[in-house]
Amino acid sequence: MRRRSRYERYDFVVPLVYAGKGSVMTATEYKAGSNLEKILSEGKFAVTGECGPPKSADGSVIENKAKILKGFVDAVNITDNQTAVVRVCSLASGLQAQQNGLEAIMQMTCRDRNRLAMQADILGASVLGIKNILCLTGDHLSFGNHPQAKGVHDLDAINLIKMYKDMRDEKKFQCGEDMDVAPGLYIGCAENPFGDPFELRALRLKKKIEAGADFMQTQCIFNIPKFKEWMKEVRALGLHKEIKILAGITPLKGVGGARYMQKFVPGMDVPQEIVDRMAGVEKGPASHAEGKKLAVEMIKELAEVEGVAGVHIMAVEWEEAVPEIVETAGLLPRPAVA
Repeated sequence: MRRRSRYERYDFVVPLVYAGKGSVMTATEYKAGSNLEKILSEGKFAVTGECGPPKSADGSVIENKAKILKGFVDAVNITDNQTAVVRVCSLASGLQAQQNGLEAIMQMTCRDRNRLAMQADILGASVLGIKNILCLTGDHLSFGNHPQAKGVHDLDAINLIKMYKDMRDEKKFQCGEDMDVAPGLYIGCAENPFGDPFELRALRLKKKIEAGADFMQTQCIFNIPKFKEWMKEVRALGLHKEIKILAGITPLKGVGGARYMQKFVPGMDVPQEIVDRMAGVEKGPASHAEGKKLAVEMIKELAEVEGVAGVHIMAVEWEEAVPEIVETAGLLPRPAVA
């Protein structure tokens, strides 16, 4: 078995010798020192959210979403042209979120940038104080508002992770050149436990861990029995000890959303009983309440699964639901870390 370097561990205890005293103490060396990294490294159950930038130059959108989510999540994903639709960039929106009291997880997709741009953007993010990065391939252009655009895909998500890890740990650009000051990064990835072929999904996560991923957020989970089967494979490979896994939760507003994800969203697995449950309540406040209740139930069940280190709540354009869900699930107050 390959021996991991100190950079591939979640925390590393180093001796501190104080001049003139001779006393030795210990401290945790973090890769980036973000709030999310500290919470996960200390074994606390993490909660992350999602914050989609606007499709215009409206600077109030992120500010208003931050006001709703502040105090209820440990960090928030800033999406990167999600669904291949043009929006305010994740770098600017991530900075704005942090200026309004939310720690950003800046998404970076391979779809829209080559390796020069992706390295330049991460250096800029680090200079501006953004410490968490989520490496993604990106939604296909056919889903978006510019289907005629040309996808870049200079790197895939696994090679993007490796490139950022080498920048952080080796102080090297992807071309091999050295840099003076490395970016401090806590590197994340995404994974779909329900994609085909199912038996290879855990092995794909293993490749991302080997590339340098520190934490992972899953696709929306509705089929919990199948997710548990995936987690068995993850544990069998010992991956739950190598990466922090955040289980994805999407609260449903009504049966329409459940049916849409069941039929039209690739890689989604929405059991019929979920659709039937949402169909059994009236549209409007009743279905909203049922969707939040379902989300809380799933969070509580997923929190008991060995290897799950937290949840990632993707309340798409429904940030108002997050505080109630987090509180009802018993996840308040959020932990404070030094």
